[in-house]
Amino acid sequence: MGRILAIDFGRKRCGVAATDTLQLVPGGLGTIPTHQLLDWLADYLSREPVDLLVMGYPRQMQGQESESMKYIRPFVTRLQQAQPQLKIVYQDERFTSVLAQRTIREAGIGKMRRQQDKGLVDEVSAVIILQSYLEQRDGLRPIQLP
Repeated sequence: MGRILAIDFGRKRCGVAATDTLQLVPGGLGTIPTHQLLDWLADYLSREPVDLLVMGYPRQMQGQESESMKYIRPFVTRLQQAQPQLKIVYQDERFTSVLAQRTIREAGIGKMRRQQDKGLVDEVSAVIILQSYLEQRDGLRPIQLP
């Protein structure tokens, strides 16, 4: 079985996450400058088996696509041309940045590091996108505590 990758696409940098080979546990792989992402993916795909790529799908509160899709669609087209064997799906990414920032604060990461490492939010967002995909795929619902 191959890994599942997830990308939180940004105009400057992209957060990237991947599962283990059993496709159970997501983990962050870091942030990649957007202009280097195709090359980074080609290198990663040459070293690791990947079954699926999950792209964050930015939407507005009312459900319409975000303006960011005008950058994501051309990237996905180039990626499909470069890696035609790679299956690509989209996963709603509403609130992932807010959840990522909260997760980072709750993990005890100091304000100074959060300000210096802007890519950390992108990486954690990619992990959240991947976790959301896995939960949806497996029919899992997170437990809501009172």
